[in-house]
Amino acid sequence: MDNNSLMNHSYDGIQEYDNPLPGWWKWTFVGTIVFSVLYGMYWHVGAPGRTLAERYDVELDTNMRLQFAEIGDLTPDADTIMLATTKKGWLAIGKSVFRTNCISCHGKDGEGKVGPNLADDVYKNVKKVEDLARVIASGAGNGAMPAWANRLQGNEVVLVAAYVASLRNTLAADQGKGPEGSEIAPWPEPPAEEPEVPPAESGEATGTAA
Repeated sequence: MDNNSLMNHSYDGIQEYDNPLPGWWKWTFVGTIVFSVLYGMYWHVGAPGRTLAERYDVELDTNMRLQFAEIGDLTPDADTIMLATTKKGWLAIGKSVFRTNCISCHGKDGEGKVGPNLADDVYKNVKKVEDLARVIASGAGNGAMPAWANRLQGNEVVLVAAYVASLRNTLAADQGKGPEGSEIAPWPEPPAEEPEVPPAESGEATGTAA
């Protein structure tokens, strides 16, 4: 084709040369379309851990699983919750979950904001310490307290319940929101742990001479 041929139309006395786009330009344009499709599929339906936020969530979940592998599966009963209140490492996990998810309603130290004060001796929807785990998991007050069972792991529910239990009577009356609910009986004492017995020497274990 003659690169200097004129197109067979004019506008206001102006004519254009019939010079097509170079091949590399058109293939670059096609390439951007293909790239955008692959890019969109990767970011929207690809494997997890693509963005910084998702990588953080994946690493947090991995770290939580490692910690829970040492703890095992916890049951939301009174003995387990009260035992957790005596474990510094377990309480640290509960505190972290609380500080991440609960302070907007209950305050950093449980002093209460929109939600009730958790650091006094008065409770709503709670009569026993195991009720804390139930309320956290299932919610209360027709949605005023949302259910967290679908957003927290079972162990997280138990450990944040233990942390909330540990906040009881930690603030003076004038340091938090006014009481809501009624006074309840004190929490039960934590269960006694069985001391770990080191493995016996083979001769001692069998009662035979070495």
